[in-house]
Amino acid sequence: MATITDIQYYVVLFFLWLFSTLLLQYAFRRSTKGATHLRLPPSPPSLPVVGHIHLLSKDIHICFQNLARKYGPLLYLRFGSFKCLLISSASVATEVFKSNDVAFSSKPFSVLGDRLIFGNTGFVISQYGDYWRYMKKLTVTELLGARQLERSRKVRQEELHRYLQRVFEKAGVEEVFDVGSELMKLTNNTICRMVLSTRCSEEDNEAEEVKELVEGSFDLAMKMTMVAMSGPLKKVVGKYYEKEDKDINRRCDELLERMWKEHEERAKREGVDREDKDFMDILLEAYYNDKAEFKITRNQVKAFILDIFIAGTSTSADTMQWVMANLINHPDVLKKVRQEIESVVGTSKRLVEESDLPNFPYLQAVVKETLRLYPPGPVLPRRTNEDSKVSGFDIPKDLIVAFNVYAIMRDPEAWDKPNEFIPERFLSSTKEQNTQLVNFMAFGAGRRLCPGSTLALTLMNTAIANMVQCFDWKVGIDGDIVNMKAGTGFTLALAEPLMCRPVVRFNPFAG
Repeated sequence: MATITDIQYYVVLFFLWLFSTLLLQYAFRRSTKGATHLRLPPSPPSLPVVGHIHLLSKDIHICFQNLARKYGPLLYLRFGSFKCLLISSASVATEVFKSNDVAFSSKPFSVLGDRLIFGNTGFVISQYGDYWRYMKKLTVTELLGARQLERSRKVRQEELHRYLQRVFEKAGVEEVFDVGSELMKLTNNTICRMVLSTRCSEEDNEAEEVKELVEGSFDLAMKMTMVAMSGPLKKVVGKYYEKEDKDINRRCDELLERMWKEHEERAKREGVDREDKDFMDILLEAYYNDKAEFKITRNQVKAFILDIFIAGTSTSADTMQWVMANLINHPDVLKKVRQEIESVVGTSKRLVEESDLPNFPYLQAVVKETLRLYPPGPVLPRRTNEDSKVSGFDIPKDLIVAFNVYAIMRDPEAWDKPNEFIPERFLSSTKEQNTQLVNFMAFGAGRRLCPGSTLALTLMNTAIANMVQCFDWKVGIDGDIVNMKAGTGFTLALAEPLMCRPVVRFNPFAG
């Protein structure tokens, strides 16, 4: 039986709990009092302090999709100290990008501050303004312009041939191998050579160190994001990762300083008007140009290099795995792709080249349909830089915005049979191809559409064409199908490695 002392103890605990709850509710009401006059979008039931964190799950895009189905395509959410607008339908996305594109053109501030990697210094996460406009223009006209892409065509061809030769070696010994791992080497080597004139797979290579730093920074960024959502405890919890954060940033800076000096010395030896200029060479020209319309800083150049490396490697490799998985699981589609290729280049005359791609509309439709179903970035983050209205609701400035690209590209009001793999939908003139509807966002949308989309599609389409042209791809002993389950996290990749045994159909290197 409880004693008087026990009862008093529990009574004191109860009143402490009650007092703390009322205090937190009061503080929350005070913090939102200034916004009560706004007509905000609907919001699911929330908890004090933590808001809607309890509704999250490990598959964030699926979690957001389920919330939209239950509460609507435009929602106001709160995760600890973060306030967020969730957009999950093609119709709302269309309204945003057609009428409010400028208001939604900034990115959330990074929880890592001004760090070189995943920080606020880089181009990808930069705020909408003079710096972003200058770098966007430089990227479109110089870095990824027609002249530079033509200069680097030989690099892409050489790396693709190296990849195919590794696959022929696997086929020669009838070996099952990790397709994704080899595709990652292909994309890493290609991007590294285009950006830095170096290859990731060689020993003692600076680019391999960049790759390791990117992977470590990505992991740390995810941890720090969760820390930032812990409200008043974030400074205390953040101290735990402070040493790791400083170490990665220091190593990034030292590595990029070495590459900077190497490119400066090469420019002195060989001149700046070479035909084999890489991205770093072009960025250094912009940095030293006193007449440039915007004076970029040394750290902005370094961060931009890292941005390109991050954006151009794992995303393309992941997408190519999904494409190959779809082709293996849909032999009728694979047959159509092969017929299209053979109608252009013949059955055993030469490899598909980049210049052939305009003649492969069905192949391109297969890649686009794969991107629709399995976008590498299933949730696209933005931040409002001015007040606006969407669907009659008030959208305040400095609000984090999450476009659920995964849900938008599977919106049943915008796509027929949205969860089925139907490449033909990108060949027909239907409502799905209506340019007035923003329903395909694999590379973003609006003025912040990814400037590297043309390069990415070129790399992926050419590689897939060569893989289909040269090999049959066997899964398991009896020709099983690929498990299409996606992994967890902020990116969308196959949950299990794509393990295949290649069987040679055509060897362009024989003899």
